[in-house]
Order: sequence, then structure tokens, then C-alpha cells
Amino acid sequence: MTDAFQKLFAQMMEQGQEMARAFNPALENFSPASMEKLFPTMSKDVMEMWFGKTFNREGLDARTRLLVTVAALTVLGAQAEPQMRLTIRHALEAGATKREIAEVIYQMSMFGGVPAMTKALEIAQKVFDEMGDDA
Repeated sequence: MTDAFQKLFAQMMEQGQEMARAFNPALENFSPASMEKLFPTMSKDVMEMWFGKTFNREGLDARTRLLVTVAALTVLGAQAEPQMRLTIRHALEAGATKREIAEVIYQMSMFGGVPAMTKALEIAQKVFDEMGDDA
């Protein structure tokens, strides 16, 4: 790698770390290397693309991205409960309110159907209950 490319790559990875922290403040010590250990099939290129170029501070903020993800998971029928739970938790930590999350889920009933909305609301309520008044 050339010096200029290494600097650019380092800058993109730092942007990725900042965005990961914005998604969840608990990821203060986010490390792409650690992510590679967890997901060895995820190439460095994919990590750099998503966390270095796509998820950056000049696009949507973390709260909005997480609400959009809640919407997408709802439309998919809320089939991926662990991912839905995690995304709702991260959305709350990124500043979304319980009301905003519920509104997003309600809105998606037009696209994913009432059963998908109902399942997503059940998942959200479990997360809200677990987090208590902290959320």
C-alpha cells in the first residue's frame, strides 16, 4: 500500500469507528480487527465500505439509520427477532424515543401487514420493558 492510500484507509476506518460509536455509545472501543475475529468471512473491503464510506457522518445520523432499520426489519415480518431487539436497543441508545420506534413500526403495517407489525410491537415492548425507565 502506498502512504497516501494507508492514510486514506486509516481515515475511513476512523470514520467507521465514530459511526459505530454513534450507533451504540457502548461501542466506545469498537475495533474492526475484533469484528474480523467475530466474522472471519466478512472481508476487510466490506468492513471498510460499510463503516468507512457508506456509514459516515455526512449521511443520515445514527438515530435515523436505526429507525430505518427497524422499519425494514418490521416489513420483513420481524422474523429476525435478535436483530430487531438489538436494533431497537441501539435506536434508544442513539436518542430515538419509544414513541418514535412505535410510530415507525405502525407505519410499516401498510407495507408488511398487520401480523408483521404486531410481532414487531411485541418485540419492541419486550425491549422497552427490559430497559425500564432508562429508555
